[in-house]
Amino acid sequence: MKLLSAIVPCYNEEENVRCFYDEFMKNKPFFDRKGLDYELIFVDDGSGDGTAQEVRGVIAEDSRVHLISFSRNFGKEAAMYAGMQEAKGDYVAIMDADLQDPPSLLPELYGYLEQGYDTAATRRSDRKGEPRIRSWFARRFYRLINRMSDTEIVDGARDYRLMKRQVVDAILSLAEYNRFSKGIFSWVGFRTKWVEYENVERQHGQTKWSFWKLFAYAMDGIVAFSTAPLKIASVTGSLFCLVSFVMILVTIIRKLVFGDPTSGWPSLVCIIFLVSGIQMLCLGAVGQYLEKTYLEVKKRPLYIVKEKI
Repeated sequence: MKLLSAIVPCYNEEENVRCFYDEFMKNKPFFDRKGLDYELIFVDDGSGDGTAQEVRGVIAEDSRVHLISFSRNFGKEAAMYAGMQEAKGDYVAIMDADLQDPPSLLPELYGYLEQGYDTAATRRSDRKGEPRIRSWFARRFYRLINRMSDTEIVDGARDYRLMKRQVVDAILSLAEYNRFSKGIFSWVGFRTKWVEYENVERQHGQTKWSFWKLFAYAMDGIVAFSTAPLKIASVTGSLFCLVSFVMILVTIIRKLVFGDPTSGWPSLVCIIFLVSGIQMLCLGAVGQYLEKTYLEVKKRPLYIVKEKI
């Protein structure tokens, strides 16, 4: 029998563990019909509630369920990577425990892999239930990063996908510390089928992604898959040097020809503030890349496992 591994990152999802398992098991007749065995890998990302205990209860009923508990919260990217390292399946799915990634889509995703696709990935066709300001910024982010990067990142793309073993091995070969999986999934290539579905509300609890966490995640994506900010800083610096030389010549000619001393203290202060602000902006762009380099060269592990069942 072929094995399908489902990776379920969890952070304070105590109320959703059992609901997710019950929904996932509705696919059991499909698995039997296709000759598929399964394993469920819950990755507890340092939850502060009873998530791990709930998973242990499910394990007591089903030996195909596994648990990896982190020593603290390392983030969803680390949880997905840990799950892929642990997964033994010929096919590997990544799914959220809050049921925003409907397990009922798995048969359709598997059908596309049978047709010859290497990955069947999902994207939201709408952003129903999401604050308008967040939706607006999300769309602007996808448009911006696709202009700045050679790696295409699909608007509305979810981490929910079903992949063949070859694709998973390719992703695992990219052991970088600063991970932006939406970009990594696209960067490794392979033939991908995109499946659209309407946005689904969380089953229980509140989202763990605040606006600022999403903003920081977006910045990580830009830095990880584009050097455009560094190029913009270089071009801006060169442009201001050119403007400065021109203004020096204008000032000298104005003094020699017209005898007009340099004046305009308010305008001078505004120019100083403008140039200083641009310098700090460019320095900040360089600092982002320096920060990522610093974290990479330390070679710290992506996560630390506290318990594995």
